[in-house]
Amino acid sequence: MAKWVRFEHGGSSYFGTLDGSAIAVHKGGMFEGAVPTGERVDLARVKLLTPCLPSKMICLWNNFAANAKKQNLTEPAEPLWFLKAPSSYLAPGEPIERPASYSGRIIYEGELGIVIGKRCSNVSEAEAPGYIFGYTCVNDVTALDILNKDASFAQWARAKNFDTFGAFGPAIATGLDPITLSVRTVLNGAERQNYPVSDMFFPPVKLVSLLSKDVTLLPGDVIACGTSVGVGVMKEAGNTVEVSIEGIGTLTNTFAQGLPG
Repeated sequence: MAKWVRFEHGGSSYFGTLDGSAIAVHKGGMFEGAVPTGERVDLARVKLLTPCLPSKMICLWNNFAANAKKQNLTEPAEPLWFLKAPSSYLAPGEPIERPASYSGRIIYEGELGIVIGKRCSNVSEAEAPGYIFGYTCVNDVTALDILNKDASFAQWARAKNFDTFGAFGPAIATGLDPITLSVRTVLNGAERQNYPVSDMFFPPVKLVSLLSKDVTLLPGDVIACGTSVGVGVMKEAGNTVEVSIEGIGTLTNTFAQGLPG
């Protein structure tokens, strides 16, 4: 097991593995050929970046039974997904910004993220584990009032893709059994979500297989597995959202601007 991070130090970016309060710096490629340099950097002295640079983030809708029941949704026959653009990605500790064009509700959604480790196309469920590098925490931020604003066109892409709306990190943890995990989301110190990954309609291995039949997955791509009950609105400037998964860590971001008065 390891926890991989990317970080900025002295004006340059590096990557490595967490070792207590330090980072063991590596060189090469995180997904292939990573070699420790022998250098260690104090975690408190660096700025964490997103733990990888995905070419795309694939996000799931209606993938948890408890949430489907609450919303009177039926189990989907296949994964229902949309994309987040690289321009939406947000590192741990960075602020979630309100778009200049939008004054409505903005919600948090705590999720498990699957990180792909090698090029993956049309793989079987039995083969899929070999393409998963590890797992991370995701906050799939959404401009809720845009989704169905126009009755003729559901605006999933716009509602989900504003700058800073794709927060993930702080690390990519390897060697985990995702089915044993739970996702916990805390807003301003109060728990809002705490749900088991085992409640997924399409668990991680099946997701990777099915999605790889739709689109080629590349090293570093992230699959946000969808969320369950407890999502809510970030109402005030300074609202802090923490998405925690045991074995991975806690993704913390603060909402920069609340609802207009």
